[in-house]
Amino acid sequence: MDLSYSTEEQAFRNEVRTWLAGNLPADIRDKVTQYKHLSRDDYMRWHKILAAKGWAVPHWPTEWGGTGWDITQRYIFDGESGLAGAPALPSFGPQMCAAVLLRFGTDAQKNRFLPRIRDGEDFWVQGYSEPGAGSDLAALKTRAERHGDHYLVNGQKIWTTLAHYGDWIFCLVRTDTSAEKRQEGISFLLIDMKTPGITVRPLILMDGSHEVNEVFFEDVKVPVENLVHEENKGWTVAKYLLGHERLGSASVGGLQRELAALRALAGRELKNGRPLIEDPRFRDRLSHIEIDLAAQELMGMRFLDKMRKTGQPPGADVSMLKLRGSEIQQAITELMMQAVGPNAQPFVAIEGGAVDPLQSRLSPRYFNYRKASIYAGSNEIQRNIIAKMTLGL
Repeated sequence: MDLSYSTEEQAFRNEVRTWLAGNLPADIRDKVTQYKHLSRDDYMRWHKILAAKGWAVPHWPTEWGGTGWDITQRYIFDGESGLAGAPALPSFGPQMCAAVLLRFGTDAQKNRFLPRIRDGEDFWVQGYSEPGAGSDLAALKTRAERHGDHYLVNGQKIWTTLAHYGDWIFCLVRTDTSAEKRQEGISFLLIDMKTPGITVRPLILMDGSHEVNEVFFEDVKVPVENLVHEENKGWTVAKYLLGHERLGSASVGGLQRELAALRALAGRELKNGRPLIEDPRFRDRLSHIEIDLAAQELMGMRFLDKMRKTGQPPGADVSMLKLRGSEIQQAITELMMQAVGPNAQPFVAIEGGAVDPLQSRLSPRYFNYRKASIYAGSNEIQRNIIAKMTLGL
């Protein structure tokens, strides 16, 4: 396995770093680094800046607007973006739906949807989980009954991230209730969120934010032309999509930036008159996170090296990245909360000369990141996948 960067790759990293420094809007960067929620406008504005540069969808084929970068260059770009405080574009359109369309879509579907996804014209969301079908996704019950040239969709999705921003939603729906196996009889539909019969209801998280939603479908009319792949064969599409979701579920660059912020915080905070970083027990926990993150980076590069050599998409092994990445994310937020302590109130200057208590931003982030071990398939499910598909148990 080759884990070193060539001279050309080092030069590419410097190019990306310089461009990000000159083009990432300061207000968007500050929201990311200060753990504030991004608006739909923030996401779309950054998407259009990247699209104007030709960097919005670097992983796509060049004929659809991709950069032609190899896997290592894409890895460098993702890492530098995280380090710079650039927001990751919501993956539902550019990564997940696009990957499905490129693999399974008709020419008409590609020509209709891909240019708008590339240019940041449509905001896509994912309709997978249901009240009784989360990690056990094959238990979904949302129905789609065919009536001539359209389907009528009825049911409910839940924990739908940013559905209140959405223009389109891709959904798994049950089109055959008589199938012997639960994974059969499922189809993959593209649904316009403006269609009559769709209701989006907010779910307020424990950090007080509106990030996820319930989505209700009541006799929602969806043209048959919006079916991706074959009817009742949507589980094939779902499995393909989940591999792409888990590969990008934890940004090493973003984690490295947060770890640097944690070190700086520990250097300022005092415990018994000494910087917290000098406390052996705190330093021991910090060192463990640094080691885990270094191992995560090496594991990611190992996957990239394998993909580069074989040309194959990520397989079941990618669950290891999702599993460990989410645990590192949570560990960093936990240690940040320990650093500020229950009574400490460190202040950081913000726009206009005002001050903002750091703890008031870290607490919501700590609560929000309890989700990391659940989304994209819970970590318990990931361990089962690794045991079965990788270890053969």
